[in-house]
Amino acid sequence: MARGWESKSVEAQQSEAAITGASPRKRKRTPEELQREQKKSELLLSRSRVTQQLEAATSERYAGILRLALADIDRQLAALDT
Repeated sequence: MARGWESKSVEAQQSEAAITGASPRKRKRTPEELQREQKKSELLLSRSRVTQQLEAATSERYAGILRLALADIDRQLAALDT
């Protein structure tokens, strides 16, 4: 029988914790830290999508727009890291 999505997620979390050496009793993050991590995750996902679209772009005009979007995403990521 195939394993469910939840068990795969738990297994992935356990293996990640083993790799990073994180204990299950980490300090609680503040709402601001959680929000910052969520925003960074969203930006990285957007950056990945824009990069893929840029590689597949056939129109130079569209590629230019994608480059501008990529630069803006990079700017936002840099602002989060400061």
